Parts: sequence; structure tokens; C-alpha cells
Amino acid sequence: MTNTIRLTSADEALGLLKPGQNVFIHSVAAAPKVLIEAMVRRADSLKDVKIFHLHTEGEAPYTRPEYQGIFHHNAFFIGSNVRKAIAEGRGSYIPVFLSEIPRLIRQGIVPIDVALVTVSPPDQHGYCSLGTSVDATRAAIEAASVVIAQVNKYMPRTHGDAQIHYHRLTRMVEYDMPLYTHDPGTITPIEEEIGKNVASLVEDRATLQLGIGSIPNAVLAALHNHKDLGIHTEMFSDGVIPLVEKGVITGKYKKKHRGKIVSTFALGTQKLYDFMHDNPGLAMLEVDYTNDTSIIRQNPKTTAINSAIEVDLTGQVCADSIGEYMYSGVGGQMDFMRGASLSEGGKPIIAMPSVTSKGQSKIVPYLQKGAGVVTTRAHAHYVVTEYGIAYLYGKSIAERAKELIRIAHPDHREQLNRECFERFRTSL
Repeated sequence: MTNTIRLTSADEALGLLKPGQNVFIHSVAAAPKVLIEAMVRRADSLKDVKIFHLHTEGEAPYTRPEYQGIFHHNAFFIGSNVRKAIAEGRGSYIPVFLSEIPRLIRQGIVPIDVALVTVSPPDQHGYCSLGTSVDATRAAIEAASVVIAQVNKYMPRTHGDAQIHYHRLTRMVEYDMPLYTHDPGTITPIEEEIGKNVASLVEDRATLQLGIGSIPNAVLAALHNHKDLGIHTEMFSDGVIPLVEKGVITGKYKKKHRGKIVSTFALGTQKLYDFMHDNPGLAMLEVDYTNDTSIIRQNPKTTAINSAIEVDLTGQVCADSIGEYMYSGVGGQMDFMRGASLSEGGKPIIAMPSVTSKGQSKIVPYLQKGAGVVTTRAHAHYVVTEYGIAYLYGKSIAERAKELIRIAHPDHREQLNRECFERFRTSL
């Protein structure tokens, strides 16, 4: 069920884009490759086009040096495809809680003229699905005067806030291609130990928030003997599937969306996308809801598991930059860290290896110059490495330092203890 007047080629559809307009690009695995390429082909007839997006997979050709002055991208969250451009001044980072991005759009603080999205083909009622990414994309669709959709049969049809009637689409470009995928990789022995340590904090009937990567996968792999876990998260990946199939994840004791996995976007393998397709046990909802602290806290035993670039001896967590170099973003870490801390029996957790790939300690006396504090020292409860669990909540600055040094890499403990004594006049 489509209106053939709306069907067109990518180049014809992008002819609607005008100089000086603001463009929103669909997030993560849903980044519409064909539409992005068509937009870039129009570069000679455009200038001062501002592009807004969360993390996107695939290439970001609009960030190339030759398009400076034509396109300027603004990232709410920085992925590897745009880091260099931001570092070199061809793009910008907008620090914001993930939960507040729809508000920026709906209130016109960040006005959106054109939305480029990927959708499933319309069903018999005319509804397409945003599939793997609802996040702030639905808000962008509502705000934009022009919505151009790449209609892709590989986009899974998901339930919740993902449905968009084709009447809302200004132009539809039919182009089928597999979605971007993410290989979960191999869990290292260090990550396995971190996963076991985190899993020891997870109680039966807990509601989990996890990200993507080896540590979340290691945590999930260590939960096979748990019972009746739930999922309320901003994103999920393949690691949840075995636990659903085994009956570990049931959501029976959630108070919000009982029995359902709740998320706002997903990234993984084709197996994940097949799992998501037409799955009534999954609700893909807008990010201002999934990441709303007042919603998160209502599920008992909410356990939020997030990562960090470095943690200082007072408990300040840097998760968005390596010194002055912007690496990722604020994202939803604080949304869930705070929500978990307010949940009955909840646990906000920062999990990370004790050292970087170069052997430098990730537990540090002071954050690097220019480093951003994503989770404040007042919000930090648990920090986990392969060497154990540090519990910081209710402890003094000096007591926190001692806890963190105890889980630091042995090669760095002596130096950290010296720094602790010089700063706080106390030592282990």
C-alpha cells in the first residue's frame, strides 16, 4: 500500500534539499546510505547545510575536507566515522543527555527541516517501521517539513513507537540492502573476569541496562544461572538472545512494560535483526521515554552497566573524551546511572579494564587535562575492574581512593597510593 507519486529515485528525492537547511540523519544501523550518497552528489548546488545525528554506522562522506562550507555535521554522539572531522574542525559535538535530544528538536532549539530515514516497506495498513532505531528520529520526523525515506525490506518491523504511516513520508526511495552489522568479537580473559565481577552484583529479578561491546557481552555470558531478569535499556545487541531463549530474561518482575524488552535502538548481527522482526516481546520506544529517570527508577533492582575511559581517585568518571580529544559523548550514561541509583535495590555500575591497551592505568589521580566528567563523583556507586569491585557510595574522598586503588592494576597501585597520600594525607 503506497502512493506511487511518493516513489522516486534518491537523486530526485534529494532535489528537495535546499542550501542553508538543517538535516537529521537516522541513527546507528538505520543510517540511510543511499540517501546520504545522493545528498553528497548534490554538493555543488548546496552550501551551509547543517547535518545533525546521533551515532551513525557506515561512512560519513559529508565530513570530507572538500565539502567544508557545504556541509557541517553536528553530532549528539560521536562515532569513529566522524571523530577525525570533529578534531579537525569540520564538525561539532553537542553535549547533551540522550534523553533530552527529542526536546531540543521538538522545541525548535535544534530546528530540523529535512529528515533522512530508513524504514521497512509499508504494511497492509500503510505503516512503515523505523525498525532498529527510534531514539530521537521520530521527533525529527515530526518536526521536519520534508521526510525522505529509504524503503528497505531488510529493516525489521518493530513494535512500540516505531510505526510511521507512509503519508508522513514526502518521498520514498525503494532500495534494498542489508543493514550495518556489528561483530560482537571475542571476549578476552580480562573481560571475562570483569563480566563475572559485574554478574556477581546482579540479583535475580533485576532489570538490566547494558551497552554494546565485549564487556556487556561478558556480563551477559555470566548471567546464565540467573532468574527472571528484565531489560530496560537504551540499546541492546546479540548478547540478550541466548538469555531470552534460555528463559533467563523474562521481564516478569518489571513494573514498566512487564514481560517486554524495552530499548530505543539496537546494533548487532543479522541474527539480532531477525530476532527483532515482528517480535511482540520487544518495545522500541522513544529515547526521551526509555532514558527518562522517572521511568527507569520504577523498575525494581535496575542495574545499569556502563563503561569509562578513566576514573579519578574521587570517583569522577570520564566517558566522553580522551583528555581534550572528543571520543564519544555523554549519551545515556547519566540517565541510567541516576535512574538505577533511585530504583528500589538498584545498582549503578561502571565497568572497565584496569589499564588501557598501552598499559596505562584507567584509575588515575586526576583526570587528564580537558577530560569531561560524565558521571560525577556524587553519582558514582560501583566501579568494577578485573581485580574486583569498589563500592564508593557513602564513602569519603579518602575512602573512595583506597577502594579504587584496591581494584587498580598491581603495577600502578604503589604510584596511586603515593598520589593518594600526597593529596589526601592518607595511604593504604
